[in-house]
Amino acid sequence: MGVIHFDISWAKELEESLITPALLFNVAGIRRNLIRMIDLAGSPSRLMPHVKTHKCAEIIDLQMDLGLGRFKCSTIAEAEMLGACGASEVLLAYPLVGPAIHRFINLIRHFPHTRFAALVDQEKPALHLSQAIVETQMELDVWIDIDSGMGRTGIQAGEKAWKLFQFLHQAPGINPVGLHHYDGHLTQSELAERQAACDLAFQPTLDLSRQIQTETGLDMRIIAGGSPTFPIHARRENVELSPGTTLLWDAGYTTKFPDLPFEIAALVGTRVVSHPDWDRVCVDLGHKAIASENLPPRVFFPEAPNLREAIHSEEHLALVGPEADQFEVGDLLLGSPRHICPTVALYQEALVLLEDGSWDAWEIRARDRRLTH
Repeated sequence: MGVIHFDISWAKELEESLITPALLFNVAGIRRNLIRMIDLAGSPSRLMPHVKTHKCAEIIDLQMDLGLGRFKCSTIAEAEMLGACGASEVLLAYPLVGPAIHRFINLIRHFPHTRFAALVDQEKPALHLSQAIVETQMELDVWIDIDSGMGRTGIQAGEKAWKLFQFLHQAPGINPVGLHHYDGHLTQSELAERQAACDLAFQPTLDLSRQIQTETGLDMRIIAGGSPTFPIHARRENVELSPGTTLLWDAGYTTKFPDLPFEIAALVGTRVVSHPDWDRVCVDLGHKAIASENLPPRVFFPEAPNLREAIHSEEHLALVGPEADQFEVGDLLLGSPRHICPTVALYQEALVLLEDGSWDAWEIRARDRRLTH
């Protein structure tokens, strides 16, 4: 991962008391990241940040205090959390199928002051959604999910997407309002390369939007990008923005995207539980405490940047290298995950340094798949 520098001093006061493994948030850092997001976007009204990174109601409240009211999410539990927080608009950016359709409709009924919307990328699921909405005598905004080249969900912008729009435009109960363009596969470290790839991938979506406007007179909203392409899309006119990782940031993005101006505002705390040899320590940061979908390194410790991950299992992480010799059993290490979003979801709560210097505990509320509805 290379040597990177970030501040861990704000969490050092927990050296004697922290029960590990632990997740830690710094509110001042989160607020600074939010201000940077607003500065890049030009206005809070352009932002529809993704909540999958933090899944935390208090962080939603921080954003709403700064003028944000619209959010994107991936699960119905996240959507429920947003409704409970009083979000004005929520886009569930995940396909609704089977019983999830009725769960979502129940959510709409329960939070009438929040405007909920869903993604569609095929006619058959859209028909099921239309039929379910009509039965409730309500209407639902839908966004066409565009496959920008990621090959995950979505429909390619072009003739198929145009036909899907025509189907949606005629379907009862649903109202096509926008195009959802997510390009999370564009992770080039060089900004010029990322921008060129981003512009190329975005052009078909822009062309589809213009076609819809020309042939129907309807102006489609466009929400585009994730965190790596956020500043690129921010320079476009009439494009809404949905970064997520920018709120907490992590070692992976710090290393890969040096052009992005965000700071690491979340740490993991772990303790040395064994010191079997002079150049080997074992800490309590297993698969259950740190995101492990990537190959090592999965965490970066600024106090020991050259320690190498040797064995990673459910409850243990063995680290090797000459720097291991400086640690004793019980010592606390503070680090940043390579990927913060799935790491957060492994914890029930985060210990949070508030801006007045006190500490609090915030529930990672939407890590649960089902809340109350």
